[in-house]
Amino acid sequence: MSTAAPHFPILIITGRPAAGKSELIDFLKKCDPAERKRRFNIGEFEELDDFLYVWETFETDDILTRHGKPRVWTDEKYWFKEHFIWNLYIERISLEYRKKVARDPRYHDTMTTLIEFARGGENGIEEALSYMHEDILKRAKLIYIRVSYEESVRKNHRRARKGQEDSILYHSLPDEKMEYYYKTNDWDTLEARDPKFITVKGIKVPYAVFENMPEKTLDPAMIGTELERVTGILRNS
Repeated sequence: MSTAAPHFPILIITGRPAAGKSELIDFLKKCDPAERKRRFNIGEFEELDDFLYVWETFETDDILTRHGKPRVWTDEKYWFKEHFIWNLYIERISLEYRKKVARDPRYHDTMTTLIEFARGGENGIEEALSYMHEDILKRAKLIYIRVSYEESVRKNHRRARKGQEDSILYHSLPDEKMEYYYKTNDWDTLEARDPKFITVKGIKVPYAVFENMPEKTLDPAMIGTELERVTGILRNS
């Protein structure tokens, strides 16, 4: 039996684009490990972020175009050809996670897995969670970072850095894609249904909301205070 100090096995971090998810994870990377575990219940950690799969999709389709082959998932302006691609990314996250645990059954003795994704649309977050494997859902707690759509757009503009479109911290979406994919959001529906849990496949996933309006994710002290509040809720859930 492990004698390691307790920590969250899996923490799902979701919200609108540019809500502050990547900034929060960057803050955790810079934390002293002992303080991170004590204050936030997060051990050594690895990230599974579906943006990496999104960008890989764009690059793969570009390679196919260069060789005169049809693009599989996106058109020439990088619009997705079908909705299922969003759920395929969640399946990829599930697969990567399960491979880690299969290679090391004691993986969570020391490790927290951070899963990051952004979703919009009427069924966006709920649908994404429905494609996660039960091995994740049974161990997971979830943080939703709350910002308005207008704030999401503002921060999406701010973080854009030319030449770093593939960067987790500095990628940005055109306004028309922000509106099409993310203007609506199903979080309010999920929160109204149950103030403490999201039920997926009969599994109750505890959640808490990181309030990022006014913005906290530019200030490490403010991130720490709000994250400590949120993870304190999850620690007791």
